[in-house]
Amino acid sequence: MTEASLPYRPNVGIALFNAAGLVFAGTAVNDGPEVVRTGYEWQMPQGGIDPDEDIEAAARRELWEETGISEVSVLAVTEDWWPYDFPPYGGRAHKLSAFRGQTQRWAALRFEGDEAAIDLTRPPAGCVVEFTSWAWVPLRSLPARVMPHKRANYERVVEAFGRFAG
Repeated sequence: MTEASLPYRPNVGIALFNAAGLVFAGTAVNDGPEVVRTGYEWQMPQGGIDPDEDIEAAARRELWEETGISEVSVLAVTEDWWPYDFPPYGGRAHKLSAFRGQTQRWAALRFEGDEAAIDLTRPPAGCVVEFTSWAWVPLRSLPARVMPHKRANYERVVEAFGRFAG
């Protein structure tokens, strides 16, 4: 099977806005086919969608698994799926190796909790640490800070959810 014939993995991305209109971004762990290049470590939470899982439920679950954040409200969800291809990868087999890339829907959420609850170091059983650090950043700054193969989707997120930004 050629790389071009592999399917896309369904994925949800999360733009989590605080009260000041900044978004949560983390420095991504370098693992698997989405090799993190120096200078492009930042990204918003994202993850796979389980079969028959609602987009809002997937967004809440992924956010909690990656950050410990559970106190949020939904602002908006994109209707369309936005695909991106993984860059060339010659490393060890990985859970994403069966896919050519991911196709995403995005959810804009409002953070309504206490920052003390944010915990990147203790994911639930069966999950792995996704981020090594985090910050609240301007949404418009992220396309330049994310891995180049994701940049087009981040530009679409800015367009879709810019109205929630401070």
